[in-house]
Amino acid sequence: MPARHLLLALVVVAIWGSNFVVIKLALGALPPLLFAALRFAFAVLPAIFFLPRPPTSWRNLAAYGLLIGVGQFGVLYLAMRAQISPGLASLVVQTQVFFTLLLAVRLAREHVQAYQWAGLALAASGIGVIALHTDGSTTVLGVAMVLLAAFSWACGNMVGKRAGQVNMLAYMVWTSLFAVPPLILLSLLVEGPAAIAAGLARADAGTWAAVLWQSLGNTLFGYGMWGWLLARHAAATVVPLALLVPVFGMGSAALFLGEPLPAWKLGAAALVMSGLALNLLWPLRHRLRPA
Repeated sequence: MPARHLLLALVVVAIWGSNFVVIKLALGALPPLLFAALRFAFAVLPAIFFLPRPPTSWRNLAAYGLLIGVGQFGVLYLAMRAQISPGLASLVVQTQVFFTLLLAVRLAREHVQAYQWAGLALAASGIGVIALHTDGSTTVLGVAMVLLAAFSWACGNMVGKRAGQVNMLAYMVWTSLFAVPPLILLSLLVEGPAAIAAGLARADAGTWAAVLWQSLGNTLFGYGMWGWLLARHAAATVVPLALLVPVFGMGSAALFLGEPLPAWKLGAAALVMSGLALNLLWPLRHRLRPA
């Protein structure tokens, strides 16, 4: 991979990791479900007028939009408002890798290898450590909600796989169209018009910049550039770099929000990331060896 492509990949994972700090800052003004609705609304408009609909069914687009928009980010934002710290959220949500694995076993009849069970055990141990050290910034409910968000992400992965080879940027834009209406409805029902109006009144330039960062930086640029890299390089070269997302997530939370990094948290991160690394790198070990 040329140095400029590697730099681009690092920029993408840095955006995805530090995005959890941006989420936390925006939640200081906006109710979570309203924030999620705005994120996907700006991902749709105006891009949908310039990108053709991907060659997949409306049912597939709607399912992905609901799973990612409501199931993943709606629940994640609700958890991050008061139930879990940004750094831990960036780590726990990566368990989507293992939920995707288990769903593939159940739905696609894929066989689980021994290294995959070992990776799952390591990651589960790390989540257990987190659950045993909940405090004022992280609760058991928050961990459970982020695990639910990760499960929704994994379900979205399975739906996205059935879409076939599509332009990922266009796919994200068109699926976002189906995330906006239910998020607006849920915001009205759960948060209420008064909270929505108050949130919009509190929103300043920084809040709107965070919303746009979610839509343009995280969704459109991030997924678009990741797809561009995957189209030009082997997955064995690109995909392992995603292991850096929790590193950027926990590092940026510590740097910008002062989130502490005690030994138990670092130990839990090491267990989860070891499980992720084993799951991603073991099948690629022959291709990653120098010739």
